[in-house]
Amino acid sequence: MYLNKFAAGSSPEDMTGTDEFRSLLASATELGIPHDPAISYRSCNIVLRRQRFHFLEWGDRDAPPIVLLHGGHQSAHSWDLVSLHLAQHYHVLALDQRGHGDSEWARDVEYTNDAMSLDALAFLDAMGLEKPILIGHSMGGRNSMLLTRRDPSRLRALVIVDVGPELSERGRATIAGFVQENQEFENLEHFVENVRKYDPYRPREHIERTVRYNMLQRADGKFVSKCDSNPRRLGIVRGQGPLENITLEDAGSFHLPVLVVRGERSNILAPDAAERFRDALPNGRLVTVPNCGHNVHGQNTLGFIDALREFLRGLDASPRHRGE
Repeated sequence: MYLNKFAAGSSPEDMTGTDEFRSLLASATELGIPHDPAISYRSCNIVLRRQRFHFLEWGDRDAPPIVLLHGGHQSAHSWDLVSLHLAQHYHVLALDQRGHGDSEWARDVEYTNDAMSLDALAFLDAMGLEKPILIGHSMGGRNSMLLTRRDPSRLRALVIVDVGPELSERGRATIAGFVQENQEFENLEHFVENVRKYDPYRPREHIERTVRYNMLQRADGKFVSKCDSNPRRLGIVRGQGPLENITLEDAGSFHLPVLVVRGERSNILAPDAAERFRDALPNGRLVTVPNCGHNVHGQNTLGFIDALREFLRGLDASPRHRGE
């Protein structure tokens, strides 16, 4: 049994009248996140590459597009507070990647970052998005970099959140350990307590609000992860071969504007690795957000929004947007 509401078929589902949306608005107000409570917000399904994908669509469809790719063992809802804010000025689309959230699990158990990057590219094509800004966190950041390497001309700009060509092995092991230890529970309270220990930056009430997007209730009454837990689901784990990995040399071919966002206390992206990543980018910028770890946009949402706002303003002021 699912604990959250989402579109049951091919028709978009208006989410603005749900208790989930009212809870999100309450969280945004508590955190002081600027937002418009009358924003458009829909749950949608789409078939890409012979698989059903779920995505959340926010804001005016005529506004400049932003596509969001979440991290491993998370979902499109991990961006909800950010999406709510951005939807005031952008058409925001947050994709549940294969095996995550409310998207279908891959029948061929194909969970490589390369496959996920092809999914994202197919999503851009299917939605008819021209020059979107692509924002990816962790696993979603790896998928975003692979998409960019494949065809950088498709994007207006790229934002990579707390991931890069060089990652901490210890940090990856910590994330993998948390995922493996949090697959099945007798009650949701146990899961909430585990998340609080793992993520001390988020208030308990915000963890409780989002738990419905991470777990579902099995027929025997137990609560289990919504993500496909097959060992072949890589997530943050580094894959094998050049199709799966981005190098600093690859980053040198990203000639579009790129913002690298690092959490001040990240255990994944070390300060010197983030600096080398920025230096390899022809048009790169690095911002370190204080008072957060790896899950930057969830642990310090206001800090993340501040970093993103300045970058987006720079894009808006570029000649392309002034019509020069």
